[in-house]
Amino acid sequence: MNSVIRCPWLKAGDALYEAYHDHEWGVPVHDDVKIFEFLVLESAQAGLSWLTVLRKRENYRKVFAGFDPKKVAKFDAAKIEKLMQNAGIIRNRAKIEATINNAKRFLEVQKEFGTFDTYIWGFVGGKSKQGNVKKLSDYKPTTKESDALSKDLKKRGFKFLGSTVVHAHMQATGMVNDHVTTCFRHAQVKKI
Repeated sequence: MNSVIRCPWLKAGDALYEAYHDHEWGVPVHDDVKIFEFLVLESAQAGLSWLTVLRKRENYRKVFAGFDPKKVAKFDAAKIEKLMQNAGIIRNRAKIEATINNAKRFLEVQKEFGTFDTYIWGFVGGKSKQGNVKKLSDYKPTTKESDALSKDLKKRGFKFLGSTVVHAHMQATGMVNDHVTTCFRHAQVKKI
């Protein structure tokens, strides 16, 4: 019997989901390419389950040039049409076009701040905020930080990154440690 306590949102028994929770979710990310990857995946998730996107992650990695924003920013109309035929990703034209747009905006932020990491982590004072989530109903869809970041991203021309999506991004990339306090990862992530 598995006695490991995990977050209540996790679909227990799904090996891919458990591995994501146990090794990635909530771990602080400071690599710009990895941050871009999560922005792409989180924006693709809008209106869908994270597990749906997680199962398509490797396909996204292949067709979106390893999540290299410089390469994605150069995608043209022909590439969009090819992506629309790829069943390995979410075939939503608006989301695909938003990804290309967001790659361009991402590069602009890098140019302004030196790294996207410097920019985005500034919204939490440069270090992970420690959540105090005890049960599923304690999770909030947005925070004042996700509101502020989303508003600034929109002002900069980013798309499909509303406050709820941004908050999910902040949780995933460790900008906030929202593992429930009883989850075995909460204390581990807190030390990182």
